[in-house]
Amino acid sequence: MGLRARRSASGSPGAAGPRRGVLPLPRLLLLLLLRPGACGAAAQGEAGAPTLYLWKTGPWGRCMGDECGPGGIQTRAVWCAHVEGWTTLHTNCKPAERPSNQQICFKVCDWHKELYDWSLGPWNQCQPVISKSLEKPLECIKGEEGIQVREITCIQKEKDIPAEDIICEYFEPKPLLEQACLIPCQQDCIVSEFSAWSECSKTCGSGLQHRTRHVVAPPQFGGSGCPNLTEFQVCQSSPCEDEESMYSLHVGPWSSCSMPHARQVRQARRRGKNKEREKDRGKGVKDPEARELIKKKRNRNRQNRQENKYWDIQIGYQTREVMCTNKTGKAADLSFCQQEKLPTTFQSCVITKACQVSEWSEWSPCSKTCHDTASPKGTRVRTRIIRQFPIGSDKECPELEEKEPCASQGDVVAPCATYGWRTTEWTECRVDPLLSQQDKRRGNQTALCGGGVQTREVYCVQANENLLSHLNTHKDKEENKYQSTSKSSAAPFLSITFEITASKPVDLKSCTGPVPNTTQLCHIPCPIECEVSPWSAWGPCTYENCNDQQGKKGFKLRKRRITNEPTGGSGGSGNCPHLLEAIPCEEPSCYEWKAVRLGDCEPDNGKECGPGTQVQEVVCINSDGEEVDRQLCRDAIFPIPVACYAPCPKDCVLSMWSAWSSCSHTCSGKTTEGKQIRARSILAYAGEEGGAQCPNSSALQEVRSCNEHPCTVYHWQTGPWGQCIEDTSVSSFNTTTTWNGEASCSVGMQTRKVICVRVNVGQVGPKKCPESLRPETVRPCLLPCRKDCIVTPYSDWTSCPSSCKEGDSGVRKQSRHRVIIQLPANGGRDCTDPLYEEKVCEAPQVCQSYRWKTHKWRRCQLVPWSVRQDSPGAQEGCGPGRQARAITCRKQDGGPAGIHECLWYAGPVPALTQACQIPCQDDCQFTSWSKFSSCNGDCGAVRTRKRTIVGKSKKKEKCKNSHLYPLIETQYCPCDKYNAQPVGNWSDCILPEGKVEALLGVKTQGDTKECGQGYRYQAMACYDQNGRLVETSRCNSHGYIEEACIIPCPSDCKLSEWSNWSRCSKSCGSGVKVRSKWLREKPYNGGRPCPKLDHVNQVYEVVPCHSDCSQYIWVPEPWSICKVTFVNMRDNCGEGVQTRKVRCMQNTADGPSDHVEDYLCDPEEMPLGSRECKLPCPEDCVISEWGPWTRCTLPCNQSSFRQRSADPIRQPADEGRACPNAVEKEPCNLNKNCFHYDYNVTDWSTCQLSEKAVCGNGIKTRMLDCVRSDGKSVDLKYCEELGLEKNWPMNTSCVVECPVNCQLSDWSPWSDCSQTCGLTGKMIRRRTVTQPFQGDGRPCPALMEQSKPCPVKPCYQWQYGQWSLCQVQDAQCGEGTRTRNISCVVSNGSADDFSKVVDEEFCTDIEPIIDGNKKMVLEETCTQPCPGDCYLKDWSSWSLCQLTCVNGEDLGFGGIQVRSRAVIIQELENQHLCPEQVLETKSCNDGQCYEYKWMASAWKGSSRTVWCQRSDGINVTGGCLVVRQPDADRSCNPPCSQPHSYCSEMRTCSCEEGYTEVMSSNSTLEQCTLIPVVVIPTVEDKRGDVKTSRAVHPTQSSSNPTGRGRTWFLQPFGPDGRLKTWVYGVAAGAFVLLIFIVSMIYLACKKPKKPQRRQNNRLKPLTLAYDGDADM
Repeated sequence: MGLRARRSASGSPGAAGPRRGVLPLPRLLLLLLLRPGACGAAAQGEAGAPTLYLWKTGPWGRCMGDECGPGGIQTRAVWCAHVEGWTTLHTNCKPAERPSNQQICFKVCDWHKELYDWSLGPWNQCQPVISKSLEKPLECIKGEEGIQVREITCIQKEKDIPAEDIICEYFEPKPLLEQACLIPCQQDCIVSEFSAWSECSKTCGSGLQHRTRHVVAPPQFGGSGCPNLTEFQVCQSSPCEDEESMYSLHVGPWSSCSMPHARQVRQARRRGKNKEREKDRGKGVKDPEARELIKKKRNRNRQNRQENKYWDIQIGYQTREVMCTNKTGKAADLSFCQQEKLPTTFQSCVITKACQVSEWSEWSPCSKTCHDTASPKGTRVRTRIIRQFPIGSDKECPELEEKEPCASQGDVVAPCATYGWRTTEWTECRVDPLLSQQDKRRGNQTALCGGGVQTREVYCVQANENLLSHLNTHKDKEENKYQSTSKSSAAPFLSITFEITASKPVDLKSCTGPVPNTTQLCHIPCPIECEVSPWSAWGPCTYENCNDQQGKKGFKLRKRRITNEPTGGSGGSGNCPHLLEAIPCEEPSCYEWKAVRLGDCEPDNGKECGPGTQVQEVVCINSDGEEVDRQLCRDAIFPIPVACYAPCPKDCVLSMWSAWSSCSHTCSGKTTEGKQIRARSILAYAGEEGGAQCPNSSALQEVRSCNEHPCTVYHWQTGPWGQCIEDTSVSSFNTTTTWNGEASCSVGMQTRKVICVRVNVGQVGPKKCPESLRPETVRPCLLPCRKDCIVTPYSDWTSCPSSCKEGDSGVRKQSRHRVIIQLPANGGRDCTDPLYEEKVCEAPQVCQSYRWKTHKWRRCQLVPWSVRQDSPGAQEGCGPGRQARAITCRKQDGGPAGIHECLWYAGPVPALTQACQIPCQDDCQFTSWSKFSSCNGDCGAVRTRKRTIVGKSKKKEKCKNSHLYPLIETQYCPCDKYNAQPVGNWSDCILPEGKVEALLGVKTQGDTKECGQGYRYQAMACYDQNGRLVETSRCNSHGYIEEACIIPCPSDCKLSEWSNWSRCSKSCGSGVKVRSKWLREKPYNGGRPCPKLDHVNQVYEVVPCHSDCSQYIWVPEPWSICKVTFVNMRDNCGEGVQTRKVRCMQNTADGPSDHVEDYLCDPEEMPLGSRECKLPCPEDCVISEWGPWTRCTLPCNQSSFRQRSADPIRQPADEGRACPNAVEKEPCNLNKNCFHYDYNVTDWSTCQLSEKAVCGNGIKTRMLDCVRSDGKSVDLKYCEELGLEKNWPMNTSCVVECPVNCQLSDWSPWSDCSQTCGLTGKMIRRRTVTQPFQGDGRPCPALMEQSKPCPVKPCYQWQYGQWSLCQVQDAQCGEGTRTRNISCVVSNGSADDFSKVVDEEFCTDIEPIIDGNKKMVLEETCTQPCPGDCYLKDWSSWSLCQLTCVNGEDLGFGGIQVRSRAVIIQELENQHLCPEQVLETKSCNDGQCYEYKWMASAWKGSSRTVWCQRSDGINVTGGCLVVRQPDADRSCNPPCSQPHSYCSEMRTCSCEEGYTEVMSSNSTLEQCTLIPVVVIPTVEDKRGDVKTSRAVHPTQSSSNPTGRGRTWFLQPFGPDGRLKTWVYGVAAGAFVLLIFIVSMIYLACKKPKKPQRRQNNRLKPLTLAYDGDADM
């Protein structure tokens, strides 16, 4: 505020002008100033000089200052400028007008944000925007665009006073001041159709009848008002016989209730006392007992009056005016209204009293006694009580309770308790829930591994319990600081630690955050099976320990190694088979010489040929076959030189011995003996003279024994490792270590059994096996830590019911529970304590019920005598009056209770006053009606009730008139006939409650039965013979039809077992092997789905495999002797053929063993079985077999060569053929004799799991191949020899998604019935998904909610009857009363059921509430119009809620309902006295969009009916757009007056059939002309031509002689006067016909040429004919 004052003070008026006026000056105004006229005008105002220079100002700068608030300074630039915009010197502008360049301002600081804020005013009414085009559209589609504005000011929040906008803008931009809005289209008033005409207002003579309509939608947004809702017309009846009465007796309204004056009261009391004295005199003096009784009664009445203090009942009186009126409404003398009995003008009444309440009580303490950031506010309450209840007033008492938010007060407010979720440990990982129904692994669930599921329990605890207990402890210590503090300091710490680790559970509803998941996938490591290599060959006989060579006993050993280390099981290599086998042998040695190759045959004595020796090249090897230092073989026998023979010329030449074959048996026994064979062949025969001859065939083969050891094989066999037992001899660890991921606390020992076993026999003595190779029997192990059972403390006891429940006799219990948060393991303490406890609640308090006690009615109080003194019976003191009574509140046992208890629990307050009658002498008096007699049960019987005449009435004749005063009333007894009917649909199939056994061996979720036999229910309704719904027990029914049903069990997809693996697709290198499953049964009823199947319903698994290229090898026998094809008997030499057998054999460590099928060996590698050969003659040179080819150097290149060589064995004789060149060369050709090699990696296999696993972690493998350059896979050794890099991983981990079945919660308890009564009530129970399905698991069922019908209960309710007609007692018009009754009705609860009345006793337990209102209105005042009065009809019912819409879319203006009152006229002369018709609107929420469209009937002649209809089918007036109204009349203008003309649908005049229109120049019909007739003659006419029979002037009439031909009327002109299309067609056809006729005539008349004479001239036509016709 100070800032604004300073700013206005700092600037002078002169300065303010330019600052406000020049800155926003548009360029247009500047141009106007420069115009001569404008300059002249300026000159006149400014001493004759034009203003060419003006002061300009820049924007204000930032507010600067030392302190926050209003003490800052801000500046701006000020300069002088020419009107055209350029800057000039300051001297050109007037100094007096120079604006200020600085001002005082408000410096804003950050802390001002809490003090200032924008205040947003409400949006004002939507104002139309001036449209660019002034023309408005004929039809409004959506509305008119507008703008609405609001006020926005910056305010100081605390004082709510305005401040500068710049302060608020510092923190937040100024909100929008205006926004676009929509002004909807004007909506005119829409009214319904008229009702039918009423009856005539008079039964004779001339009267009026009327019809009315009501408003359907009110006018909105400037629409036109409503038309008249009433139409009337004069009606005539038969003439009146008697003269019509011109006058009516009119009663006015009752005055307000008033008390009699004090004088009247005193007189009344005096008269009352006089009467009592007279009575007392008559009765005489009572005895003392009677006096005592009277005294007690008076005391009781006095006490009742005190208890009735809440109701101050005062009975007063009210009066009304009775007058006589004529038909025009004017008053006349009462004598004109001739009537025997005039209406009463007075009556007793109750003085209206308003509700009185006490003062407000003090505010209660705040409900929030702690600090909580989420909801910091609590509530506090104050109350007041009712001092006096309202009497005779419609106004209810005000609210008796008031609440307001509050925050807890105090120096240190403790934080509120917060709650959080806690979870128990995960249970052990279990695989069996993931198995499918058919899985055979179910039987061996202990060995399962891989992916599994584990669960845990979730519970809620108080999160900050320790903090609060610490604060409380701290508070207690502060209070007790002067007391002894000798408690142990360790105890609280232990207590807190325990509370942190195991807080007690609380109600789950206390935790509000997301619930932690209770299931998760887990993994059990699968045991890797031990894999071993094949056995090696048997080694030589060696000592058990070469370092300790004792005795002559040794062992032959064969070994195998572990190729895949095992895991799981008992760990270590205990799961592997034995790796060593031994055979006892004699004469062992640890080292021996091994011959590598034989040297050349060196003839003895230096000769060139003849006998000689071969020296063996040897190396020293150990028992494992490894080459060692030669010194170690010093004790071994050195191999002696081998005798040999170097053939001389013409000697027989033999080949070298072949290698020894593999041994025929692995050991020797009684029936088996190992043999080895070697052979040699004849290379050349000896000469006939002098040469050494070839030996016999038997000498060409040698046999030796092998594997002479007996077949008694021994090995050590190990048992599994035993349990880890604590070793007390070893001190425990100082620190905890981990073993297999688990904490370990001490060292233990494991043992196992080791025995010596003879193969195929059994256990033998340990000395048979080599002792030094005996496996260990004891090893150390780590013991895992013991885990004791840990449970939470008990939760608090559940609360016992605090409020009593009526009719509930069951025993109430309270319980508490605790949760296991750590299960025992490794020998820890078991969970022995109970987890659940319950105890019986203390006996609940007896439900106290309350009732109203009504006391005796007081004396009937009449209207004061001064008021009724002129009325009949006034002297008697009789007539109608009013009496009151006291009511008090009582407990059910009769004890007194507070009035407020009954107001809460005892139902509505009984009536405090009632009308009463003090009988006059002429009145008839009766006793009260007796109760109805009982029914005997027969249908159709009646029951009665009676009353009797009392007092002097017995003598009065009129009282004995049973028609006027019946003494007996009868009514029919109810017929007890009932029939039961089923209602509604069947419920879902519901399984029996409770846990059951697993069905068909299938483990179902949560061990609850999910399928099988259940029951479905249908509700039964019971009706009496009148069709009224009654309790189902009347039909001896428990309320349901029950029927067995089946919930089909889900069946999973069933596949066969895996087939066996196929053979590897390649015999050498990497291939694939396949196995398959096929579909046995499809899934149904929500079972597990099948994996992806192929077109033949199979699923395959393909894995790479590797075949050892040397697994099967071709083994050739030695070549046979060369068989010479041309035999020279003398020389036995020449060219021939030699053969050999080639067999496929299985290769083993001991060499080729068994003959197998040839297809197992590579056919491309098969050696030749025959070849050409040359047998040298005796004198020729003989060379050895060719040696192996040398290797080609890589890379292969034709410039490089390979070679092989042979050695001369026999030199030629003198005449013999010399030795050839013994070296053979050939170029290295790629993929012929030279190859490149490279590694190749196969694709990854599918994810391979352990056989015992369902899912989880697996391994994908691939194979490494050595591929030759021609694409052939070869043995890996070829690539390994080249030292090629191989850095590919061959294995990788993978995951197979686990098939987790959908897990559901248990069904919730059944809900309460959706309807408290009726036929349609349902009970619902639900379940939720606790674990969604994953992978190929069983999907969740669709049925997550089940419903079943509730037992049918009749719906009893109180219902108003119809209002009676307005009754004016003893008068014709004026204020009267109308009444209605309430009755007890029964219905079935549906909207279309018509309620049927039943005895009121059925509604005794129902609170009398109708339409949500407890106050029953059974009588109300009404006005009966006098004859001739003009009055308003009753309100119409509220219309449907209607929205403001465009194209069915709500514009957001809310819904509106309307009702209206039409005016009824009884006399035409009184129209000027009629009130205006009335309509009333109210907003509503459940609105709909309605559309209005024109409807039209079929045309009837030139007219039809057109009306407007709403989209729900109601016919209305208004609502449809007038511009779119269809025509209701199609008559022509001007009318069609010409003969033979009529008005067409196009609203133009047309001619009748047979006439053509003649149009005028302005396109109007002039006349209808008869169309010419074309007569087509028939056979009988025998006319040869067709001619027009009429060719006269069209205006002349012509007579047409009747002919015998058919007549057509042709009409060439259309209604618009133009030629019709067919006329043009006929003209074109005639033109073509004319051309054709002319052409034919021309051809006919043309002179033909003379034909040339030929010999065969006559034949020509025949030829032409034949050529033209193929059929000839």
